[in-house]
Amino acid sequence: MSARKALVVWGGMELHTPERGANVVRALLEAEGFSVVVTSDYDALGAADVGENDLVVPVITDGQLPREKMANLVSAIRAGTGLAGYHMGLATSFRDSVAFRYAASCYWVAHPGNIITYRVDVSRSDHPIMAGIESFEHTSEQYYLNYDPAVEVLATTRFSGEFDPWRKDVVMPVVFTTNHGAGRVFYSSLGHTADELEIPQVRTILGRGLIWAAR
Repeated sequence: MSARKALVVWGGMELHTPERGANVVRALLEAEGFSVVVTSDYDALGAADVGENDLVVPVITDGQLPREKMANLVSAIRAGTGLAGYHMGLATSFRDSVAFRYAASCYWVAHPGNIITYRVDVSRSDHPIMAGIESFEHTSEQYYLNYDPAVEVLATTRFSGEFDPWRKDVVMPVVFTTNHGAGRVFYSSLGHTADELEIPQVRTILGRGLIWAAR
């Protein structure tokens, strides 16, 4: 039986260390037996054969993909190719594409206070992605998202209101799953830089989420 295939595409804001992050994703997937292609060529996401991948992972801030190539990507997801992302990936990728926003199921809008310490509360300890992980403190950007109400929320964070008092006590997803057609979608807002992906809980959640999303 041939190895499952994954495509990891990185780019955009260097602050997010996308190339290093893409290689963390590669290592997590290769440890599970995947054949992984890592590239900075966005067009790979819209290639005619993108649907041959069992998983695609954009590690991309912003970016653009021509409409016909985006149509290829979204069609592949709807047919069963998994879509996964962390932090900027999905939440900020391809902002101007309505079709991608629908598949990604979230959109970053703010991180009040920038780098702060906040709590990640596990809400679905019975889910395989979160099994054995307890709620924890995390120092990073606390992402405020607009998100699809259809998602299944696995972990949340509560905004203190210290920086934007009009959002005090808002509870926001940190980790979620959903589907887009036959494709599984996983997202974690953790991982502002590749260094954060070395934190045990963050790395475990990401690794399990990638595997969960893959066809």
